Amino acid sequence: MFVLIAGGGRTGARLANLLLNQNYKVRLIENRRELLSHLHQELPTEVIYEGHPVDPSVLEAAGARDAHAIAAVTSNDSLNLALCFIAKTMFEVPRTIARVNNPNNAWLFNEKFKVDVALNSADVLAHLIQEEMSLGDMMTLFKIRRGKYSVVEEKVPADAKVIGVQLKDMDLAEHCVIAAIIRDGVMTLPRGDSTLQQDDEIVAVASPEGVKRLSELLAFPVYPERNGNKHVES
Repeated sequence: MFVLIAGGGRTGARLANLLLNQNYKVRLIENRRELLSHLHQELPTEVIYEGHPVDPSVLEAAGARDAHAIAAVTSNDSLNLALCFIAKTMFEVPRTIARVNNPNNAWLFNEKFKVDVALNSADVLAHLIQEEMSLGDMMTLFKIRRGKYSVVEEKVPADAKVIGVQLKDMDLAEHCVIAAIIRDGVMTLPRGDSTLQQDDEIVAVASPEGVKRLSELLAFPVYPERNGNKHVES
């Protein structure tokens, strides 16, 4: 797979390194002299292409017509939008991915500007913080189907609502599948009549709705307060 990266800052350089380590074909376009000298210390010379990333002749020379995807990760939202539009309309690049620097500009990163995927770091960070605060000890192991589903793991706390309840009665079927139960270090494959015990570890595949439902079932019955204060009922 051939990925064209526009922007040689820390994000672009890191992305190039990660993709090269996974045996992708990579070209990185950058025109700022102060960054080019640093890039040549981090990346193979043949990966780096000097020129302005929105110049069609530069994109052509860098191989845009053969690229499977372009990642527009410059620090300028206007450039990233223009890059996606040019990549799609002039070079027919199948996949365009754009970095959103200013959250106020996120509404522009859509199909009108030929952006397939917009990466808004502010929204991603806010979502992660919200997820961590709401899911307690639930750990997201990885995402599948382009983030549509999550594989999660959590230990069943004392007095959780699900203790002693059969899986078939948990109202999870449409949104969440319990794939494994680990009890005393031994993994078992659950059935409809399986029940959970305190300190069981479960692995589940769930949609966002399923993750929310599962977190509610596994929630601690009380929220701990700081400084050793007494617990308060939820």
